[in-house]
Amino acid sequence: MVNVKQIANWFAPKAEKEKDGRDKWPSRTAFVLAAMGGAVGLGNLLRYPSVVFANNGVQWFIPYLIALFFLGIPVLILEISIGQAYRGGVIVAFNGINRYTKGVGLAVIMNGFIVATYYVPILSWVLRYFRSSFTSPLPWTSRGQEFYMRDAIRNVDPIPGNVSDGGGAVTDYTRYPGTGLVGETVGWCAFMWFLVWLCMFRGVGLTGRVVYVTMGLPIIMILILLGRGVSLPNAIDGIRMYFAEWHGEKLASGTIWQAACGQIFFSIGVGFGYFTSYASYNTRFANAVQDAFIIAISNSLYEVLAGFAVFGIIGFLGLRPEDGTELGTFTVGFLTYPLAISEMPGANVWAVFFFFTVAILGLSSAFALIESLVTMICDSDFGRRVSRTIIATGVVAVAFLLSLMYCTEFGFYLLDAMDTWINNLSLIFVVWFEGIVTMTLYRCRDVYGQVGVVAFAVHSSAYVLSMVLGVAVGQAVGPEAGAGVGFGLFVVGSVVAVLLARTPDSLPPRFWSRHAWLSKFWWLSFYSANQLRRDLNSIVAEGNNWSIPFIWGPIVRYVSCPILAIVVSFAYPSFYTKRMDPLHIFGFTVAHAVMLTIAFGFCLPRALDVFVPVDKRHDGSATYAPQVTILGASCGDVAVENGSAGQQQLEPCESERKE
Repeated sequence: MVNVKQIANWFAPKAEKEKDGRDKWPSRTAFVLAAMGGAVGLGNLLRYPSVVFANNGVQWFIPYLIALFFLGIPVLILEISIGQAYRGGVIVAFNGINRYTKGVGLAVIMNGFIVATYYVPILSWVLRYFRSSFTSPLPWTSRGQEFYMRDAIRNVDPIPGNVSDGGGAVTDYTRYPGTGLVGETVGWCAFMWFLVWLCMFRGVGLTGRVVYVTMGLPIIMILILLGRGVSLPNAIDGIRMYFAEWHGEKLASGTIWQAACGQIFFSIGVGFGYFTSYASYNTRFANAVQDAFIIAISNSLYEVLAGFAVFGIIGFLGLRPEDGTELGTFTVGFLTYPLAISEMPGANVWAVFFFFTVAILGLSSAFALIESLVTMICDSDFGRRVSRTIIATGVVAVAFLLSLMYCTEFGFYLLDAMDTWINNLSLIFVVWFEGIVTMTLYRCRDVYGQVGVVAFAVHSSAYVLSMVLGVAVGQAVGPEAGAGVGFGLFVVGSVVAVLLARTPDSLPPRFWSRHAWLSKFWWLSFYSANQLRRDLNSIVAEGNNWSIPFIWGPIVRYVSCPILAIVVSFAYPSFYTKRMDPLHIFGFTVAHAVMLTIAFGFCLPRALDVFVPVDKRHDGSATYAPQVTILGASCGDVAVENGSAGQQQLEPCESERKE
């Protein structure tokens, strides 16, 4: 019995403890690989090539890199830094930002959990292909579409709904005759959920070992697939289409910019909660900013390399976008790639390699998506009294039961509907709100005290409404009109707020302190973001760590948030064409339920205190301390003079200082 326990502890070791008693990663590499496992998934291997195919040419990388550095990395820095600073999952971290923003944290967790429930059924289809890869000849040879829909997914075709001649009313709704469960899909789904549980039931001690396999193998195998893809006959034609053609006229279209922003956003994986949850298990003074750059850039390198492999196959098949060919995420994974593999020498070997790679990539993303909910429960006072194994088992069991919806004879269509509205609506909306609340509500009591509540309310309202009304007018009238309304409303609101503001007695830095008007504007427009940066840097930039740059806050507030507002606005017009489909109505409703949890948190903040341990519930109720650096120390802060204008600076207690 002792030997069995020893073997079990070797396979699934308990995590080491940080000085504050929280579990910690076995190494920095383990954290980075786990975070990369969440980021690198089906979006890199399957979605990326489909998006690039529609916008082919080297000009694609201009909006792609701009989106990476102005959208992906800034939000990733935010999510990792607050998790590490507040030593807790998403709700704990957003409670530290402001006690009224816990609903944002809950919405983030809901996004991740909902996606996990349909992500694993996709992997069930992957495993169905993997099983068939051992049959020679490959069963999808010359019948790719039929094998995909009839043999793998096994869904019954729906009966389309209709609208009136004028398109103004729905005459009948889409019907789905198939309602039963697909046995093999259920079996593979149960198997994948067991693997998810196996990878994370003991916490970061176990996960820190698993990720070496779940990330190491896909890296090796994508290099093998890359070599095979670029060596195919006519592969050079596809690679030239990917990386050696220039179509500068496409940069004048909003389509390529929207596609690049969407790909970076979905590929990195912000808004699902696992970055914040994983970062909370870092050592307190880990190099969060450098980690964020490593994760984001590694994620992009992986999908760019994978693109060469897929475009080699596209060249082999002779596909061109100007011929009317359209590639989707599922098309690449279940039709294009399998079709090409069936025509290669040694087809079975390459099929096994490909589908095993996709399954492992999906597995690492699946247990990351579940982690944010498990961490939320473990952080609560109730969760601290219960074994993590029990909590993980319960969460995985519930997730499996919910995922059975997608294992039915209409599951593919339900999955498509849920994926459409969670990704295109609630996910982007929630991350938009992440940026808004962190850049406007963090330590807003300081702003009240310096310029007044009325001025703060006017300026903040103008900031939010400029995005909301700007994109609404842009959709209804045109982009130029929307931009005019948005910028105009923000400028007018800022001028009115400055006129109503009191003259602050705490001077802002450098340029902004030259005149009272500039000082007021700085307090209204930049203080919260700048102070959050300073407070986070007092932890994540300790020693020789990279610091969050001063430009970070303005980028998130005035670049990332407006971009996200524009992207989310495209979701509503597209719903009009799906309004006769009950599954899309269901997905649309679920997405709005996630969004409404943000309002719930604002209206009833104490209702979510159950997910915040007692010793951290007051983190978001900072005392009035203009421009004083406040660390998120859980053991209590010690005030010392900072030698500047008689102000006090709060430093961590001795037990939490870096040795």
